[in-house]
Amino acid sequence: MKRIVWLLLAAIALSGLTGCGYNVMQAKEEAVFAAWGDVEAAYQRRADLIPNLVEVVKGYAKHEADTLKAVTEARSKVGSMQVSKDMLGNPETFAKFQQAQGELSGALSRLMVVVERYPDLKANQNFMDLQNQLEGTENRINVARTRYNRSVQDFNTGIRTFPNSLTNSLLLHLTRKEPFKAEEGAKSAPKVKF
Repeated sequence: MKRIVWLLLAAIALSGLTGCGYNVMQAKEEAVFAAWGDVEAAYQRRADLIPNLVEVVKGYAKHEADTLKAVTEARSKVGSMQVSKDMLGNPETFAKFQQAQGELSGALSRLMVVVERYPDLKANQNFMDLQNQLEGTENRINVARTRYNRSVQDFNTGIRTFPNSLTNSLLLHLTRKEPFKAEEGAKSAPKVKF
């Protein structure tokens, strides 16, 4: 009889452990890291692709060298800043990374104004390719950021809901991850002047 009681208690304990969320939280944290890897890959694509395309276009836009220089400098700044998976929970480091990415986006926006000011550049196939690649790259970055934010939301919710919150506080001690946030002034539509 004691043996049956012990077997029942062991079965209950095992079934309780499967519902504690330990493995689920680990999987969700890995999903956050994988989504962050996608964001980094999209940024790396931009860092690798844009300078090569800009070099082709430079020959057609010598009079706008300052704008192209700003793109190159912003890209260099972005390339020199690395955010590791361990830093995703650090709002200050994350904000600095976002600021560098925002500077590159601003420089790319100024480059796009050049297109509107100098229509003769648009006639060049190389410039059209640059435009298409810029748009595609920015879209990929936005998709990667959105997926990352969803993973962060899923992870953060997972570590804060019962019984996972109990398991996390006793065993894992995982911290909330930082989602991407809009930059200051992003609520206002940018003004384009010709």
